[in-house]
Amino acid sequence: MELKATEYEIEDSIATIALNRPHRMNAWTGRLHTEYRHLLKAADEDENVRVIVVTGRGRGFCVGGDSQALEGHAERGSYDAGTTKDIAKPGYGISSEFDAPFAYHYGLTKPVIAAMNGPAAGVGLALASFADLRFAVPGVKFTTAHGKLNLPAEYGLSWTLPRIMGLGRANDILLTSRPFTSDEALELGFVNALFEPDQLMSETYRYAKNLISTVSPNSLMQTRWQVYRDLHRDAASAVKDSEILANTMMGEEDFGEGVKALVEKRPPNWPSLNRG
Repeated sequence: MELKATEYEIEDSIATIALNRPHRMNAWTGRLHTEYRHLLKAADEDENVRVIVVTGRGRGFCVGGDSQALEGHAERGSYDAGTTKDIAKPGYGISSEFDAPFAYHYGLTKPVIAAMNGPAAGVGLALASFADLRFAVPGVKFTTAHGKLNLPAEYGLSWTLPRIMGLGRANDILLTSRPFTSDEALELGFVNALFEPDQLMSETYRYAKNLISTVSPNSLMQTRWQVYRDLHRDAASAVKDSEILANTMMGEEDFGEGVKALVEKRPPNWPSLNRG
């Protein structure tokens, strides 16, 4: 696919997907969504990729739906996603709860880190909320934005934000649609850490490389799926399934290597990455 609204690169087993409409602060369009899903699927299926990083080019992460697209929705009196039926479906097929726009992140086999280099609003905030981890620069504004447009909370924000920051805090953000800074987002638990603009990507990659060097690929994948599946069900089911899964994974070569590395006090060399 020809990339007009995104950029893609792989280095040190990290795939970086950059939203690349800096002249529009990376405002969301059907073309951008189409390219994003295509790249997300490519990264997820690439055996050389272990972690996926999502960021924005220019001064913004993603400031929400493009205003020109919003004008079109208003004229029609309805929503048009601007995508085709054959759009890529990354993360689909793992669990029915994940088979929907943006929820597909939870079905991926690799962790996603959002490196929020600038403002995020609406769908941009939703995109970040479906990442596993969020790092941001200080002093930029985030907002749900929907209330001022006579819209409901977009793309699952009513589901993700209460689970990330707690119900009371999420209601404050969702019901008022007020702007909040990345600094407040750190206090709310929405972002995991703040880094200065010239350090954001290097610190994000440092974190990603640590994941790659210390955690087995299957453990990362299975733990992600556990976390997001368990948000939908009772504690007993989570415990029982974790016991079954642990018994299965103890029969894998990576478990034996993990134990040896622990005993020998050295970095693990995962057999699953050295086949073929």
